[in-house]
Amino acid sequence: MFVDQVKVYVKAGDGGNGLVAFRREIYVPMGGPAGGDGGNGADIVFEVDEGLNTLMDFRYQRHFKAKRGENGMSKGQHGKNSAPMILAVPPGTTVRDEQTGEVLADLTEHGQQAVIAKGGRGGRGNIRFATPRNPAPELAENGEPGVERDIIIELKVLADVGLVGFPSVGKSTLLSVVSAAKPKIADYHFTTLAPNLGVVDTSDNRSFVMADLPGLIEGASEGVGLGYQFLRHVERTRVIVHVLDMAAIEGRDPYEDFVTINAELRDYDETLMQRPQIIVANKMDMPDAEDNLEMFKEQLTEDYPIYPISTITKDGVRDLLFAIANTLDETPKFTKAVEEAPKRVVYRHQAEPEAFKISRDSDGAYVLTGEKIEKLFKMTDFSRDESVQRFARQIRGMGVDDALRERGAVDGDTIRILDYEFEFIE
Repeated sequence: MFVDQVKVYVKAGDGGNGLVAFRREIYVPMGGPAGGDGGNGADIVFEVDEGLNTLMDFRYQRHFKAKRGENGMSKGQHGKNSAPMILAVPPGTTVRDEQTGEVLADLTEHGQQAVIAKGGRGGRGNIRFATPRNPAPELAENGEPGVERDIIIELKVLADVGLVGFPSVGKSTLLSVVSAAKPKIADYHFTTLAPNLGVVDTSDNRSFVMADLPGLIEGASEGVGLGYQFLRHVERTRVIVHVLDMAAIEGRDPYEDFVTINAELRDYDETLMQRPQIIVANKMDMPDAEDNLEMFKEQLTEDYPIYPISTITKDGVRDLLFAIANTLDETPKFTKAVEEAPKRVVYRHQAEPEAFKISRDSDGAYVLTGEKIEKLFKMTDFSRDESVQRFARQIRGMGVDDALRERGAVDGDTIRILDYEFEFIE
């Protein structure tokens, strides 16, 4: 089964917790702190495997949770970092954040990797908090939470040539004639439900990959039929081969078909019209095909090369393949802007998100939310008094106390962070 778009939840590994420990060697009085740091959590990494051609592996497993880092140990020993979780994807995979729409990765080459979710930093052990004022702290951090997000994974097939056209114009038959691909062929619309790829070899030892894309119809760019679902696959093709039923077997006008499909391509992505396009006048062995071809040439206003062929008799197919190969030789590989980005660091101003927000629950409790304060909360070990006091100092420094007073909080009011409750004390 061909799967080209899936929604997946990924959760990178949390960092390991830091440890509170002290030296216990004999004859070493007042040995001091010896709690080590926790290890870093595992990243979630996507890696291109050229042996894959579908996202089927993500169809039945939609949740991926990486391993957390090892906790810190005594004698100042650092917890073990977790190895990254590597997930294989086919070439042509694009990964987007569902919430923001940001493109996280565009993976096209074998072995190419991208970190989709970063693992959390390991928490610091009490050896890190020793100061002249507090040489034996009973204070350590929990590990930083790993990044978690919902992502959209899309596959855009990597083909040199894309066959486009209305249903039943002969795209699948042409692919089966010129390559070893075996697409489903039948005399009804939408026989092809997924892109089919075939490697085409010309008699002069050139080769290219051709994709038979599911039939487009009017309104495809707006979601009509199967077109919109597979229009994305046209994006990476270098040459568009427009197949027309020149015999007009179904009563449609070939020129109107040509104009309609190009309009749908233009509506989907304006840059598609900048690609080289070759017109294939198919079914020339049928009655009226010659007359229709002459009429088509008279109506055609653009200067596109036209190759009359018959996929049944194979007349004209050899010349068509040479023309496609010649066009590919003159056409550079197309890469999206995200792939063309120069290898340099670009700094952009981003407004810093609010450290916290205050709202009220129906029971009157004040609720604190925000990425920064929630991360701080998760990294605090509330089983130790020093950690609790440190957390209180940190949120006070963030202005939480003053903000609560402005919202009307008084002594004894309930303050809620995530699933935990505190009492506001003046």
